Amino acid sequence: MAKLYAVIDAADSAVQGVLAGEALRKAARAKGRDIEIEVRTGQGVLNPLPEELQAGDTLLLVAANDEAAARLPLAPQRRVTLEAVLADPAAALVQEPQAAVDTPRVVAITSCPTGIAHTFMAAEGLQEGAKQLGYPIRVETQGSVGAGSPLTAEEIAAADVVIIAADREVDRARFAGKRVFASSTKPAISGGKALIERALAEAKVQGGAKVQGGAASAETAGAATERAGPYKHLMTGVSFMLPFVVAGGLMIAMAFALGGINANSAAAEGTLANALFRIGAQGGFALIVPALAGYIAYSVADRPGIAPGMIGGMLAANLGAGFLGGIVAGFIAGYGVEWLNRLIKLPKNLAGLKPVLILPLLGTLLTGLLMIYAVGTPVAAALAFLTEWLRSMQGSSAILLGVILGAMSAFDMGGPVNKAGYAFSVGLISSQVYTPMAATMAAGMVPPLAVGLATRLFRDRFTTEEREAGGAAAVLGLAFITEGAIPFAARAPFRVIPSLMAGSAIAGAISMAGGVELKVPHGGVFVLPIPGAVTHLAVYGLAILAGVLVSGVLVGLLKPRPASAEAAAA
Repeated sequence: MAKLYAVIDAADSAVQGVLAGEALRKAARAKGRDIEIEVRTGQGVLNPLPEELQAGDTLLLVAANDEAAARLPLAPQRRVTLEAVLADPAAALVQEPQAAVDTPRVVAITSCPTGIAHTFMAAEGLQEGAKQLGYPIRVETQGSVGAGSPLTAEEIAAADVVIIAADREVDRARFAGKRVFASSTKPAISGGKALIERALAEAKVQGGAKVQGGAASAETAGAATERAGPYKHLMTGVSFMLPFVVAGGLMIAMAFALGGINANSAAAEGTLANALFRIGAQGGFALIVPALAGYIAYSVADRPGIAPGMIGGMLAANLGAGFLGGIVAGFIAGYGVEWLNRLIKLPKNLAGLKPVLILPLLGTLLTGLLMIYAVGTPVAAALAFLTEWLRSMQGSSAILLGVILGAMSAFDMGGPVNKAGYAFSVGLISSQVYTPMAATMAAGMVPPLAVGLATRLFRDRFTTEEREAGGAAAVLGLAFITEGAIPFAARAPFRVIPSLMAGSAIAGAISMAGGVELKVPHGGVFVLPIPGAVTHLAVYGLAILAGVLVSGVLVGLLKPRPASAEAAAA
């Protein structure tokens, strides 16, 4: 007959744990069963169970969650709480043969275009949701410096569901055959528990074959996964393009700092300043458009789309079509390769040639010919018109653009509207138009700095917790992480968001009116001291300060006082 065991994880409730153990022992004897009980307390373990149990034995876990299950010699057939055992010990044993329910194992990946705030906020939301449900979870954060705590092959194999909460495309080749559910980062941030429950109910089996030796199989070549929309593909391209923009822009700024405005002239050839300029301009900036196009295509068609996309992006740059041409080339390459992949059917013994030879070759041919003969020239003309229009903007027209970019930055603080304005500004850097980027970064710094200021100026309108969060939000604002203001906006969106939009719009307008140029797309105040990174530094500081003051005062005046007596007395 199978033996009956129980593990009581009492933590700091040692007395209740011992009482629960005695209650279970009496209930088991009343049913003619013997039971061995291990009680785990903060002071140690009482009556430890054998290190190995037989597969047919029955194990009952008495704990608040499944964290203790990781240290058990056998997977528990049933889990109940300590309170439930004390209330009715017999019921804890009655259902043990029928209630063998496995706890779902969840793994997840979170990622956003810039790989900074939303990536980790989504991870925290999923971890909190799993904790509420009592499910084990492992989250891999694909941030701006690569994968944090990457999932192992064993963890993926053991998982019941894979959640991808990302605002850009994530490589799913390693999840072939697993149940996968994809969403943006927003549901994970706002309700991790609900997202996990939805994933368990709606996840679909990921198609394709597992990657062997780093080469994608034909089945994995963009065919069998659930595809995202164009916005997500564009954001994927922008996220991979950003490091080239940052590195190239900072190299050029350092060149100007060392060699002055003539660092790129023939007279400066051979100097360190000239070398830095060449690295930034001829290296980093030359790869901006190809990287954008290549990874848009990758997002649409997986790895077979990268080569056609990058080649199309290089042609766009050479034709003068710039970032607009790169976007067009990326979508042509991506959707073209995806269409070819569905169209071309090969025998199994030749299927391996499709992702590494046939699709890149035909995709490059299709993209290249369309860029040279059909798309490149009109897009180049459109970019030239846009560039000249932006450079000639003065007075009211510049202010209007600044207002629009500023309001977009604060509207959803890292969401689609914010990222659309940001992507527009980043793309113009490759065309040497830097004023929109300056307006966007100034406006993006305003919301978290403003809520931090409001919690100091209007202390009675914020709880102690909110006042503490205000300081953290201000630090994020200094680094141009707009998402720091999200918790405040979520509590009173119809009062806080318009207040933040007003200040951000003012900051963007002042920056544009002053002709401020910013050559790097991120970093906040930490890149401002770098010579050449920003022009008209005093005007830029005034723009940020004015926006923060306006939004901070509006937030403080419009936000209702909390009901708690603690906050009212503060």
